[in-house]
Amino acid sequence: MNRDQLFQEIVSKKSFLCVGLDTDLTKIPEHLLGEEDPIFAFNKEIVAATEDLCVAYKPNIAFYECYGTKGWESLRKTCEILPKNTLRIADAKRGDIGNTSKMYAQAFFDPAVSGLDFDAITIAPYMGEDSVTPFLEFENKWAIVLALTSNAGSKNFQNFANRGDKQLFEEVIDQVNTWGSTDNLMYVVGATRGEAFLNIRAHAPDHFLLVPGVGAQGGSLEDVCKYGMNAQCGLLVNSTRAIIYASSGRDFAEKAREEAIKVQKQMEAELIRKGIL
Repeated sequence: MNRDQLFQEIVSKKSFLCVGLDTDLTKIPEHLLGEEDPIFAFNKEIVAATEDLCVAYKPNIAFYECYGTKGWESLRKTCEILPKNTLRIADAKRGDIGNTSKMYAQAFFDPAVSGLDFDAITIAPYMGEDSVTPFLEFENKWAIVLALTSNAGSKNFQNFANRGDKQLFEEVIDQVNTWGSTDNLMYVVGATRGEAFLNIRAHAPDHFLLVPGVGAQGGSLEDVCKYGMNAQCGLLVNSTRAIIYASSGRDFAEKAREEAIKVQKQMEAELIRKGIL
């Protein structure tokens, strides 16, 4: 999915919702545990219930690879059923020396090699340019680089100031911008940072931002849009727990849809307020 296609989906669905598929066997409805593949069975119903309301899905790879070969098979099957008109994000947070990153890119982007065909992958940029650029060599694929995250430990490093009080996350964005373009680079920015989006937009005015932290983590969708939305929306706001675990009963998919509708309606209002709709 390229940038124009992504924007058209946002306009068509009146939504910039990304649904996280962090599928935890200890949290899914008990009646699914008897299925041959409970993770896939859960994901399949969540996707069917929400695909017209969101523009992206984001499986967190840790929730699959912890189960070894069975988990990877669940991930492969999940990737196959994700609608082609949604951005399919592998939340893998990879990043290593160049030849290793090339293998990671093939693992998630090249179905002929791995069986996986994601559109985007999250990347930790700490090792620098050669850890990021191999992901940018795939046409119509996206590298989503960690910039300013929402976890408490982010303050250990990301706000470190050097070179005239320039913070580390600012340096990351400025340098990564030179390695790719708005057509193949996005940034992860945590929703709990509020007004920090003004600073982010000073360094990345036109890039899409993947925004976790809205909902269960306490981030405000209104603040994210106020400070972070640009002329093409420029936001993919992720919601996981509030949607996929809205119910632990047999009505889990129905309740997930109800929660997704609530978010979509809020997003529609923000898109109208911005003049995009």
